[in-house]
Amino acid sequence: MNLEFKPIALSDQTTFQTFLSQCPQMTSDYSFVNVWSWASAYDLEWAQTDELCWLRQNHPTPQYWAPIGNWQAIDWPRYFERFPQFKSSMIRVPEPLARLLESVFNKRVSVSPDRDQFDYIYDVNELITLKGNRFHKKRNLLHQFHKNYDYQYVVMSSELVEAAMAMQNNWCTWRECDSDVQLENENMAIAKVLSNWERLDGIIGGCILVKGIMVAYTIGEQLIDDTLVVHFEKGNTDYKGVYQAINQMFIEHEASDSSGTVSGMRRVNREQDLGDEGLRKSKKSYHPIKFLKKYQIDFQVN
Repeated sequence: MNLEFKPIALSDQTTFQTFLSQCPQMTSDYSFVNVWSWASAYDLEWAQTDELCWLRQNHPTPQYWAPIGNWQAIDWPRYFERFPQFKSSMIRVPEPLARLLESVFNKRVSVSPDRDQFDYIYDVNELITLKGNRFHKKRNLLHQFHKNYDYQYVVMSSELVEAAMAMQNNWCTWRECDSDVQLENENMAIAKVLSNWERLDGIIGGCILVKGIMVAYTIGEQLIDDTLVVHFEKGNTDYKGVYQAINQMFIEHEASDSSGTVSGMRRVNREQDLGDEGLRKSKKSYHPIKFLKKYQIDFQVN
């Protein structure tokens, strides 16, 4: 049976979220904000069956991502009889689905870990308090930021979007985004999110202003009940400790109540490192408590 794949539109977010809410595990890749904002970079399209939603990237090569929906409710052999085109290969497959397909199809499927796509998961308390020797350098830089700058932390709002866009444009100039495909794609994704701030369900963010000038911002959302995901985080490194500051302040504001105790969210998902060594070093430096592993699935040709 052929399915019609179509571009992912902002108007699709309610339907998409319905499928996503049924997933036994949600990784950062599959949030609507992530899929929709990066759709142009990967030429992502989607299609629906009664049971599942499928994502297909067409750039740089055609690939299916893992489907979203209730994986455990699917009769997989029968499903692939109906939709044989999906019984080829998949990327970014969360571990529960990878293990499920491995148990169903045994030696007829190859399951390979994709380390570059593993999501980094952190403990909320650790990122707020930065206690212990492991976080000494982070804590010291945060204290320096507190001491050296007359700053204000504010919640991202539509009124601050223009300032965030200006800071992002400056950041891209500093980092020469136009000579780096990944940074240029990220810049377009950020612009897309900021330009549609009020239309995105569940989007949250925080900003740091120094004497009225935006020096850092972050964008995220509550992925599941106990997990805050950070999609984008940018800072002006002329301000020493700015990244440590926006990281800590955003999480403290969004994941704790007025008394300073953690309320609801216990984990922070800071997404994957995509194999970038600098990014991997940075993410490791905050001491993740675990990874959400993802795999490539390849079915044997019958």
